[in-house]
Amino acid sequence: MWTAPQVLDYSALRRTVCGLRDTYDCLTVNAVGRSREGRALFSLSLGRGEHSVLFCGGFHGSEWVSAWLLLRFAETLCRSVSRGEPCCGADVASFLRRRTVRIVPCVNPDGTEIFLHGAEAARSRRALVESVWQPDVPWNANAAGVDINHNFDAGWSRLRQAERRAGITGPAPRQYGGPAPESEPETRAVCDLCRRLQPAHLLAIHSQGEEIFWKYGREDPPRAKMLLAVFADASGYTPVRNAGLYAHGGCKDWFIRTFRRPAFTVEVGKGKNPLPTSDFEAIWDKTREMLTLAAVL
Repeated sequence: MWTAPQVLDYSALRRTVCGLRDTYDCLTVNAVGRSREGRALFSLSLGRGEHSVLFCGGFHGSEWVSAWLLLRFAETLCRSVSRGEPCCGADVASFLRRRTVRIVPCVNPDGTEIFLHGAEAARSRRALVESVWQPDVPWNANAAGVDINHNFDAGWSRLRQAERRAGITGPAPRQYGGPAPESEPETRAVCDLCRRLQPAHLLAIHSQGEEIFWKYGREDPPRAKMLLAVFADASGYTPVRNAGLYAHGGCKDWFIRTFRRPAFTVEVGKGKNPLPTSDFEAIWDKTREMLTLAAVL
């Protein structure tokens, strides 16, 4: 299935997810929610364990490479389980007897469609998208012009003040946090999934920078520093702290504040979004061991 990555619009996402489901008996696929324009937020699940780990990607429209990465990771785990072969030296099948791995490859399918295909992909919100469109700014928001990774309830009021100081006061291609925390169905779907699963830890995959964000405020969840050290060593990525418009409102921030458990924003690749498809194999080579360790530790 993985010869070379292609542009991952919603049609390709759905086709790939369904192909994985039909190929591997160990994989369960469902939708954990719907986007503003009704596109499914697919969830892929492996394992039967009581304890779970959650991976999410595709928060921003121009970062569709993060969704491809998680789909390739899902297939790699499935192949390891079905063939009884190790993955990066780990006996994945054994671990998945006591752990469940959940993967939501694309949290913001509307945003990806808008970025790839233009305002018409916003369907009923085409006029809104056209009204705030900026040709030189990659579209990262959802179809309502809300940046999903600013819409989580973690320091949201402080983030709103920072947005206003930056001149962001309403729907925009990026960095508008919405009218209220969890105002967007995409955000609520991720939060509801976390509340239901109570994951041991969470990885939110973004691009770019080859960095790992791991801290929120003064919170210092157990195992966070240990996992950070392992992930940084496996990938060669640099641990960093949030700052400025990235200091609040993110999925990782909300998870740490809500559950007092480790969560990480992983910025894969390096360059300018959207990263070129020619970078994909190098990104995969650097991150596959880190992702596998995140699944089993």
